[in-house]
Amino acid sequence: MIKTLHNLFKQDKEKFVVPKGVQDIIPVTVIYDDGIFQVGKDKFSKTYKFSDINYAVASREDKEAMFLEYSELLNSLDSGATTKITINNRRLNRLDFEKTILIPTKSDELDGYREEYNKMLLEKATGANAIVQDKYITISLNKKNVEDARTYFARVGADLIAHFGRLGSKCVELETDERLRIFHDFYRVGEEAAFRFDIKETRRKGHDFKDYICPDSMEFEKDYFKMGDRYGRVLFLREYASYIKDSMVAELTDLNRNLMMSIDVVPVPTDEAVREAEKPIARCGNKHYKLAAQAELQQQFFRNGSLRYGTAEKGNERVSRRFDNERSAYDVCCSYNGAYGGFQRTA
Repeated sequence: MIKTLHNLFKQDKEKFVVPKGVQDIIPVTVIYDDGIFQVGKDKFSKTYKFSDINYAVASREDKEAMFLEYSELLNSLDSGATTKITINNRRLNRLDFEKTILIPTKSDELDGYREEYNKMLLEKATGANAIVQDKYITISLNKKNVEDARTYFARVGADLIAHFGRLGSKCVELETDERLRIFHDFYRVGEEAAFRFDIKETRRKGHDFKDYICPDSMEFEKDYFKMGDRYGRVLFLREYASYIKDSMVAELTDLNRNLMMSIDVVPVPTDEAVREAEKPIARCGNKHYKLAAQAELQQQFFRNGSLRYGTAEKGNERVSRRFDNERSAYDVCCSYNGAYGGFQRTA
């Protein structure tokens, strides 16, 4: 296993505690005013929301430029942190839609046109089951305290905003209540308009923030889970195909259903990635070299046996038995030498 992944699994390994209530299932322990969440013993996370870009209708040259810029964005991430790209299909919050999209009336002669236009927007929004798509990127890392995490997120956040800006996308940090709303809308589908949260008031009253977002009940079965009266299932893409279209993610998320798709990105140091990529090449080269060397060795034994015993038939019969013993010894002695495909025989 790659050393970076081994260290990551070791950091995330915590003692499992049987939850006593639905609040204990939510993997967040502490929330801060600036949108930072503590999601483990010494692990902190922060989420950024970014807007879509016109990739599907772009020209081939523009798509290549966007792809290269996206690659630079991923390569800019530190190897000590993990990144999760999330695409969230959720129900439209009618109240938020009316505040942000609809045209407000101004008590003049044009209000009739505004009302007709707003009515058309509402019909279009509710005609597709009112499903909207949000895109987030969440960065998590282990730090000793929240102050060190704030310093790190301040630097990484500025880099993310700059990279997304060059892609033509707008990237903004999510506040505490905005991140909690994502949890609330996921756990309590159909009650999106009922979310209310004020962190100062919650602290003053001594309430737990999980009470505002947790579902009424949660049950886990072998191949599905149940939240309240709704059922869900988690699908995991174990291996990628040998060829992947650039529209794969769009096709997977182009469903008129409530779903959340996540892509985990684990940066690996360059030297470690090069060593990992060379392993299958070395194994392949070692196998072919041994086969060729064994064939050469067998022919040499056959020639020596034919000269020693006078006839090829008699020589082959005597040498074949000897060759089987010699080949097993050769397999032990053949070793890989060097990082670039060099092999040698060792005595």
